[in-house]
Amino acid sequence: MSSIHITDIEAAINFWRAKEPSEDGITLSPALRALAHVYALMVHFREEEVSTEGFPAPAMKAWLEWYEQLSDTPCIAICSTSQGDEICKGCGRTFEEVQDWTKMDPTEKRKTWRRITMENTAWRFNRYSERAALKDAKVHSA
Repeated sequence: MSSIHITDIEAAINFWRAKEPSEDGITLSPALRALAHVYALMVHFREEEVSTEGFPAPAMKAWLEWYEQLSDTPCIAICSTSQGDEICKGCGRTFEEVQDWTKMDPTEKRKTWRRITMENTAWRFNRYSERAALKDAKVHSA
């Protein structure tokens, strides 16, 4: 059963707050109201994840629109699974996740993104990002 983590609901809420800000400081857009309702229930019941089964259609539509503006893949074009590693050193995905990425639905992809972000061991989160930051610093100091 697929589910959505509360941090994704929070991120989608922030996306919609920026995209459709309240004109009067009180009234929420329909998309934001739908997501806020789901979020409030999650907080009330102390749930970190919510099943997509029975997920309100307006909230799912708003979540999917937020999802569509994200980077689709964690790939940084340094794939060690092609050399036999079970976990890619570049992006942190398992061999199966790399192979099945295009078949995964958005909730499966977000679950993978959450896991690799929490593990924070892939080069995309350390060596690669450090090199990119160093390159940017050199460009800006020149």
